Amino acid sequence: MTDIIIRKDGHAGRITLNRPKALNALTWEMCLAIEDALDTWCDDDAVKLVIMEGAGDKAFCSGGDIAEMYASGLRGDFDYGRRFWRDEYRLNAKFFHFPKPVVSFMQGFTMGGGVGVSCHASHRIVCETSQIAMPEVSIGLVPDVGGSLLLAQAPGRLGEYLGLTGDRMDAGDAIYAGFADYFIPQDQWDELKATLCDTGDWTAIDSTAAPAPVSRLASWQSDIDSVFGGETLGDIYRAMPDDLPPALAHATKLMGRHAPLSLAVTVELIHRVRTRQTIENALDQEFRFTYRAMEHGDFIEGIRAAIIDRDRSPKWQHATWQDVTGGDVLRMTLPLGNDALKLEESP
Repeated sequence: MTDIIIRKDGHAGRITLNRPKALNALTWEMCLAIEDALDTWCDDDAVKLVIMEGAGDKAFCSGGDIAEMYASGLRGDFDYGRRFWRDEYRLNAKFFHFPKPVVSFMQGFTMGGGVGVSCHASHRIVCETSQIAMPEVSIGLVPDVGGSLLLAQAPGRLGEYLGLTGDRMDAGDAIYAGFADYFIPQDQWDELKATLCDTGDWTAIDSTAAPAPVSRLASWQSDIDSVFGGETLGDIYRAMPDDLPPALAHATKLMGRHAPLSLAVTVELIHRVRTRQTIENALDQEFRFTYRAMEHGDFIEGIRAAIIDRDRSPKWQHATWQDVTGGDVLRMTLPLGNDALKLEESP
């Protein structure tokens, strides 16, 4: 069984992530295959739109397949991960700028790297099972794959909340936060996909979409904005009231599990991207951290605790958020000079 199925289906270019037992986690090879398909279909007049989908019901894509990154990092080979991220980020930018409609169908889990190949699409569809998140801080990274741009553009300070907590969004939340556009029950997807392939007309999505479900995050917006507008992670923690409303109690519980260094840099990252809201700036800022993540960050320990040993007890290099200094944040966010991300490079 191939990990990815790429073909032309009527007027559509169709990409199916085909690792359902692995929740369709993206491998490096899958990223390169998707990029090649986009490059081919960009100038193919027979392809009117692109469909992105995942096999199975549990996930569109749970993220990147990072086991090999962990193994290479243990060996002291930090270049493997850096090459993977360079190629993945170039793919994310191509989705963002693709000149034809891209329709993504996000059932179940859509997280991390999965966001990068779905939430930059022009037509983003969620359903009753959708669970979308940017949980990178839980493994010692920062929101990447262009996700920092989505977070920077979310209403109010919802971006900081989502980036720092890794909280999961259902369909209503995802539409409210700007990670999705349409709610369509999953039992209508096959018929819609067939129509898109037969006609190449994306307006069929508009006529199929149902009203968006109520968003929990929308009801939490004022409490989130009252705290998550600080300039630094410390400002956010110090703004927490003694009597926490449900939104903030939930936030502090989630944040307490994550890497303090990643949390501190995530605040800085979202603020930098908000000042210049382009996919290029977002990916450049993200790469400054991920380039250094294995050598100087908590990424290897985060993967060990979450994926390898599964003990859920990471030993972060900073015990608490108070231990992270401005110098620590600066070291992870300085320009990379000749090693900076170059989106025009070939794989």
